[in-house]
Amino acid sequence: MNRRDFLLAGAGAAALLAGTTALWRMGRPTDAIAETFEVTKTDDEWRKLLSPEQFAVLRQEDTERPGSSPLDHEKRKGIFHCAGCDLAAYSSEAKYDSGTGWPSFWQSLPDSIGTKTDNTLFMTRTEVHCRRCGGHFGHIFDDGPQPTGKRHCLNGLALNFKPA
Repeated sequence: MNRRDFLLAGAGAAALLAGTTALWRMGRPTDAIAETFEVTKTDDEWRKLLSPEQFAVLRQEDTERPGSSPLDHEKRKGIFHCAGCDLAAYSSEAKYDSGTGWPSFWQSLPDSIGTKTDNTLFMTRTEVHCRRCGGHFGHIFDDGPQPTGKRHCLNGLALNFKPA
């Protein structure tokens, strides 16, 4: 294989990946999840309420960069609320340092979240969202501490912290 073939193959692979990502995003609802929720707004209403980064995470299921959220280092007692609809979702009592760069919890508050299967990125994960507005929080993994063994790995942009 000469240099030209190598570069063409690399460009083709990049184009294929870009096309796959574009196809994955096409047809997906921009209102995060195609379910019925208590709090519903149009994309324009959400955009007026949220920052562009929050809109991307909460409504388009984006992920913030690891280590970018101040909430990862939040140590005070209090409650973490959905940044979209202000539903109380996680207590500081269940927060722990997972070392992943995202705020992590071993459980949510009762009746605060919903889940669905997420088959993106060539793997199956459990996506977690606000049960009231459908805002995307992050994912749940089975490598957390006891008593649940779960790690709710969340985007800080999806949450607002209210100290006790």
